[in-house]
Amino acid sequence: MIELKGISQHFRGAGGTDVHALRDVDLSIDKGEIFGIIGRSGAGKSTLVRVINLLNRPTSGTVTVAGQSLTALNANGLRQARRKIGMIFQHFNLLSSRTVYDNVALPLELAGTPRERIREIVLPLLELVGLDAHKDRYPAQISGGQKQRVGIARALASQPDVLLSDEATSALDPETTRSILDLLRKINRELGLTVVLITHQMEVIKQVCDRVAVLDAGRVVEIGRVIDVFLKPKHDVTRALIGEVISQELPPSVLARVESRLVAARERGGRDHLFRLAFTGAGVDQPVLAQAIRNYGLDFNILHGHIDEIQGQAFGSLAILASGESADIHNAMHFLREQGVVVEEINHVV
Repeated sequence: MIELKGISQHFRGAGGTDVHALRDVDLSIDKGEIFGIIGRSGAGKSTLVRVINLLNRPTSGTVTVAGQSLTALNANGLRQARRKIGMIFQHFNLLSSRTVYDNVALPLELAGTPRERIREIVLPLLELVGLDAHKDRYPAQISGGQKQRVGIARALASQPDVLLSDEATSALDPETTRSILDLLRKINRELGLTVVLITHQMEVIKQVCDRVAVLDAGRVVEIGRVIDVFLKPKHDVTRALIGEVISQELPPSVLARVESRLVAARERGGRDHLFRLAFTGAGVDQPVLAQAIRNYGLDFNILHGHIDEIQGQAFGSLAILASGESADIHNAMHFLREQGVVVEEINHVV
């Protein structure tokens, strides 16, 4: 559906220095999925989403949407192509002098759409976003969450195939954020839209995205299904972002005691090992730890645990201290992996 190949974006910064906002980015986004792009401030997220509809023309690389190379189009062809790519922003950009209905109708009016056809499009959209009862109100008379719903309906007015969301929930409170994300998922399912969602919040990714790309210093450093990225993050930036919503670090007081115990264990032959375990789906409910203890005669001390949900799928993590013979511990961890548990030995604490 969306193919970015070799995308680089350079700007001339203050003092005449070159700013490399994007560096050789390759992305493939499937039709009908909700694809998240996450990173810290300055990672290049907003630049990247604006490359997709060529609001920013890349310094190098190609952009293809629905089989059409946008980078090869002339100005008129690009205007036509952009009608199939809707966009919503952090700031709502509503016209205060126009009603909710008229704000949604604006892009259709500018395109010369007949009045009756505008009505046929706008009224169902207002019902879809839950604002049909507020169509005659003005922006000053509705809440921030409702204003974003107007922005979403306006982006859908041209009946796009792709919806780009650039930090659309960043200015909203958590409850309103959840309702907007639920609305985006509903739109994705009912209209079959491909949604590309830019955010710096892993909580947003966790709630609504199918896959995610992690951006750092203009490069994609990790990409995969959201559940897989949470289970086994590979890059330090990804681990830090996940740590903001699911704590994977031991509390300092516990960590200090574990370090002392591991040092002592290694001095007497290394019978203690520290592991992080991650479970998903049905594995969360299975007594696999108890089975490992019984089968291999080990002692497990649970130091830290967390259970959460990623798009309705249970996800859990544990930090455990395993005591026993090295061969038994090795066999027990092999058994856990066979049961679908992600096992990581933590060696960096001492």
